[in-house]
Amino acid sequence: MKVLEFPLTQITIAFILGIIAANLTGLNSTLLFGLLSLSSLILVVFYFIKKRFIALNLYFVFSVYIVSFLIGITTQITHTDTLQESHYTNNPLAFTANQEIELVLHEKLKMSAYSERYIAFITKINGNKTTGKVIINFPKQKQTAHLLTGSYIKLKTKLLPHKTVLNPNQFDYGKYLERKQIYAQLYTNDNTVVIGKKLKEDIWFYISNLRNTIISNLENKGFHKTELSVATALIMGQKQDISPDILQDYQYAGAIHILSVSGLHVGFLLFFMKFILKPIPNTKKASFIKLVITIAVLLFFALLAGLSPSVVRSVTMFSFLAIGYYLKRKNSIYYTLIISMLLILLFQPSFLFDVGFQLSYLALFFILWLQPILFKLWRPKNKLLKYAWNLLTVAFAAQLGTLPLSIYYFHQFPGLFFITNLVVIPLMSIIMVLGIIVMSLAAFGYTPIILIKPFEWSIFYLNKIINTIASAEQFIIKDIPLNVALLISLYLVIITLTLWFQKPKFKQLAFTLIAIMILQLTYFQTQWNIGNQKEWIVYNSSRNTIITKRMGKDIAIYGNDSILKAKKDILKTYEIANFSTIISNEKTPNIFYFKNKKILLIDASGVYIEKSKPDIVVLTQSPKINLERLINKLKPSIIVADASNYKTVQELWKKTCEKQKIPFHATAEKGFYILK
Repeated sequence: MKVLEFPLTQITIAFILGIIAANLTGLNSTLLFGLLSLSSLILVVFYFIKKRFIALNLYFVFSVYIVSFLIGITTQITHTDTLQESHYTNNPLAFTANQEIELVLHEKLKMSAYSERYIAFITKINGNKTTGKVIINFPKQKQTAHLLTGSYIKLKTKLLPHKTVLNPNQFDYGKYLERKQIYAQLYTNDNTVVIGKKLKEDIWFYISNLRNTIISNLENKGFHKTELSVATALIMGQKQDISPDILQDYQYAGAIHILSVSGLHVGFLLFFMKFILKPIPNTKKASFIKLVITIAVLLFFALLAGLSPSVVRSVTMFSFLAIGYYLKRKNSIYYTLIISMLLILLFQPSFLFDVGFQLSYLALFFILWLQPILFKLWRPKNKLLKYAWNLLTVAFAAQLGTLPLSIYYFHQFPGLFFITNLVVIPLMSIIMVLGIIVMSLAAFGYTPIILIKPFEWSIFYLNKIINTIASAEQFIIKDIPLNVALLISLYLVIITLTLWFQKPKFKQLAFTLIAIMILQLTYFQTQWNIGNQKEWIVYNSSRNTIITKRMGKDIAIYGNDSILKAKKDILKTYEIANFSTIISNEKTPNIFYFKNKKILLIDASGVYIEKSKPDIVVLTQSPKINLERLINKLKPSIIVADASNYKTVQELWKKTCEKQKIPFHATAEKGFYILK
């Protein structure tokens, strides 16, 4: 792959490795800046002497990689808000007791069942200047029903850190928020909230007002609520009002990416602008004017879509892509793609861990690289067939490029994605053009029915098509297990296969066969590791006691009949992550034996054998026992209490264990308890 031979590509890879290293290790900032200064000095020295001593050129190249790697680490650290002295995480009192907190609302999030949620910036705590982003939760009451972006809020409450993952292999929402520099949440009620009369009139305030104006004008024209919720998602990236059923339909049809304003939407806009500006001659001056107009339109769309991270990322990426088309040089598109990635990560290194960022760049790279190869396989003369074949090859290239990563994150594959793309993409091009025109006019209060109705109908039929495709659930492959090693091996196979397909020579074939062998060995190694694992787990479940024992790939559940419902919510992620299957649902015994450990379970009956001498005691369903007496008689090494016990009882048990100097593990506080 020639793209890997580009010096900029190699520098970007070193930079990305630095960002990853910064997240895996904790480095002293003083030491880091010292290393960066020293390595930069060595780089400068090698730069000047390599001209006279060619043999030292290798050392110069190596020093470039080292400096790029250290810049990656430095960039990630300097963009970590918690390192600022004024950040709220450096004020421990704010997490332990109620404080007077002042903040500014920044962005409205999707509502939960009981509250309205916003991202907000803290400005003061107890009158002292403080910084940092939080999520604030308001109850669904009249006072906070129509809060605007830019509203100043004053309230008395305490910061709540994100909850830890309480069950194995669950999605870590706390870590996800920390990637976005959000380290706490606030919960409040109308009685403690004081809403300021003034608003912070920054760019986010004006964008929010623009968005509200557009939605209000369309609502006044009778735009159906269901279609409007999808329209605001497609054009403005606002998914707060979309119903869960519609979201599920788009997910099952393999079209969930359509509802997040990203590369697909900006790509439509870019190619639409190329079509509109095609009559302008391709002179040097005219081409530059076309480039300026195109980038200006992309920036306007970014403003219209609310400057969300995915939109900013996509507009930056496609703006550089437009520059690449303008330069018309060999490999310039790849260069501009790499430059856009490097530029985005310099300003927002945390984007590297964003699923949308990863999928966007993978999809675009494979479209640029693989699609032309596929398109050459068949050259239909009929324009309609040619257009359909082009769509198919674009869809296949993007799907193949993102398939392993999509399975890794979402563990499912929509088998009808070809049909979805063939039908939806042409309709999406119409929707995007109509949507941008309609919403741009609505921003100025002009809402012609002749444009609004076709826009509304096109979304109506889009939803119908998606629902029809999604209803064929037999084509949706779910619960596909995939780990990091298999993910890397799969990409290795895809890349080598493509290279062999591009140049069918013995060397490429050899690399492909080696990649396939690596994939097979990785799979067998994974299966062997899983087969030799043994785990016994007490889950955090508030209503039912859930205990599992896994012997290799076989999982046994211990609990009552209602455990089958809990299996869907709690155990499914554990099954997938461990390539395992639940083979039995058994009645919970009072005594377990696992790896030379004797485990005594005491339920609501409070009955236990005093001479059992267990290593571990598990308390469930709030048994009425004297824990101090139990510890003195049984002398276990640890007491475990699951979430089926009353909180007040758990607090008493914790104090007893502290007094007896014995470890106490409450799953509601520390998460699941595991024996390996």
